[in-house]
Amino acid sequence: MASQTHKLLRTLRANKPAFGAWLTLPGAFNARTVAQASPHLSWVAIDCEHGLTSLHPGVAESVLAVTGVTGGPSPLVRVPATGASTGTSWQIKYALDAGAHGIIVPMVGTADKAREIVADSRFAPRGRRGFGSPHTPGVWSLSAAEYIQAATEDVLVIIQIETQEAVHNLEQIATVDGVDVLFIGPYDLSLSLGYTPPAPDVHPEVEKVIQRILTVGHQSGKKVAIYCTSGAAAAKRAQEGFDLVNVVTDSGAISEFVSTNLAVAAGV
Repeated sequence: MASQTHKLLRTLRANKPAFGAWLTLPGAFNARTVAQASPHLSWVAIDCEHGLTSLHPGVAESVLAVTGVTGGPSPLVRVPATGASTGTSWQIKYALDAGAHGIIVPMVGTADKAREIVADSRFAPRGRRGFGSPHTPGVWSLSAAEYIQAATEDVLVIIQIETQEAVHNLEQIATVDGVDVLFIGPYDLSLSLGYTPPAPDVHPEVEKVIQRILTVGHQSGKKVAIYCTSGAAAAKRAQEGFDLVNVVTDSGAISEFVSTNLAVAAGV
């Protein structure tokens, strides 16, 4: 049903690495351009934490731009909420009502917080998400009744493992029912563990933690994701067994393309 328009879900169910792109720049045209860029793209992450897209109304415009691409990638939304005490309910509600196929929540450090996020992402009786948007089913190309079922089965709950607290509580977090993906944020993870951010490789001690997260996640039946910024790094992580791998950012791709071609033009 919904999986016909949920490319990421189809890719994961086929046990293939799902490659993605990160949107840091706002606007529907930017989102549509990235979504149309490659048939190898399974998902795009609309970043409302560190990117320039606002949850309301910007995220809805970006989600519609991505879902408007026939056979295109699944739109995920990273909400800005961080910290154990930060309320995520309204942020997740905005993202999912905008039509996102999944949510990414940063800085999740405990199993209790993970359970709270799952509850915010599911309709009753499995959760506490409110139903009422007249637009969301249409974004998914479903009826309201079909969307309620699809939201329960197909909306992906993705939590970021990127703090020392999360590493300490990793086994408990990984067993939380309803969490679909553990997403490693190597930059904040490195800083939290007392090491410099990747440049481009992570510190060997951080790499040990990353491999532990991959192992524990898979042992618990979760998919495991990681953020990369180049095709070479993404290919390496896919070979290691990561299920979702970010490949590029929109701003990085623009900057690299402009710089490379100007250098060629200048003969340097």
